[in-house]
Amino acid sequence: MAKKRDVIIGVIIVVAVIGALGFFSLTFVGLVTQDGDIEFSGLGGNVGVVEVFGVIDEAMGRSAIRQIDKWSESGSIKAIVIHVNSPGGGAAISQEIYDAIGRAREEKPVVASMASVAASGGYYIACASDRIVANPSTLTGSIGVIFQFHTFEGLMDKVGIGTETVKSGELKDVGAYNREMTEEEELMLKSVVMDTYEQFVRAVAEGRGKDVEDIYPFADGSIYTGLQAYNLGLVDTLGGLNEALEIAAELAGLEEEPEPVRRYERKKISIFDLLGSVGDVLSRPIEGTVYGPELMFLYK
Repeated sequence: MAKKRDVIIGVIIVVAVIGALGFFSLTFVGLVTQDGDIEFSGLGGNVGVVEVFGVIDEAMGRSAIRQIDKWSESGSIKAIVIHVNSPGGGAAISQEIYDAIGRAREEKPVVASMASVAASGGYYIACASDRIVANPSTLTGSIGVIFQFHTFEGLMDKVGIGTETVKSGELKDVGAYNREMTEEEELMLKSVVMDTYEQFVRAVAEGRGKDVEDIYPFADGSIYTGLQAYNLGLVDTLGGLNEALEIAAELAGLEEEPEPVRRYERKKISIFDLLGSVGDVLSRPIEGTVYGPELMFLYK
């Protein structure tokens, strides 16, 4: 009877030890990986896939840039595929992703794979790649810039709400919601939009290896299917993610089959995560918050 009890106690101790080791292992992983992400690039994969899904804002863009930079430095990742399913977004963050892809291309091949939508900023970042692959029905193009804000002057008058503004210059409160835009403001904003538009066109021309004059006919905000874009020379190949992976492997000179690696976003797994979340809320500024109108590479 004593022996049976000893065996049961032993089993309980072993299970408890294994559970404790598992708990602390997961906690350790959570503490040493940035932003709650675990990367499996050391477990046999050779082509890193960076997903740019949804509107390109600061939070998503920063995450994509970090991943591109990490995989450009990884010895086990031989090529990178940027998987784009986005209508675009912020102009500045799109430019930063474009630059990150350019840095990565100095180390290894980068291929863009367009999913359902890769328009405006989505197309912008794709142009930084060595090759662009689009599905025949992908919506792409929308080369242009938009700067938009709402006004509520009529509504505020009806409700009886007013806004008092003290400003250092006539153009300081451009984009104010309580009044219509003045002619001077419109001229200034038009110049800002057109300057950013020229930056967009130059980036596309550089990425596609064309003169800027060759891009202007397609840069009126029009959208195209992947097939139309292919016929216009805006993309290189028709196909999906598998074709993009094969092209990336070929450009990297891989003899083996491409094995994609994706970032794995772990779930909250320990009390340390909860404590860390509380600390983030208390000490970290809000990310991705824009307090005024923003220049956008966005298909609307």
